[in-house]
Amino acid sequence: MKSRFDHDMTMDTIMRRWPGTIRVILDHGMLCVGCPIASFHTVSDAAREHSLDEDKLIDDLTKEMK
Repeated sequence: MKSRFDHDMTMDTIMRRWPGTIRVILDHGMLCVGCPIASFHTVSDAAREHSLDEDKLIDDLTKEMK
């Protein structure tokens, strides 16, 4: 069983653990796939960097974390 989402997880960890989240990330206009910073940025960091609503991003990501 895959572990649950944790706010300290990096974007890279999230995409590797739950590949379905890649589509969500791309749909939000983020280019985290292949980005060298993805292994350092948390969801909060990425949302802030891309001027996105963090709660909406987390909600959309967690829907894909099955």
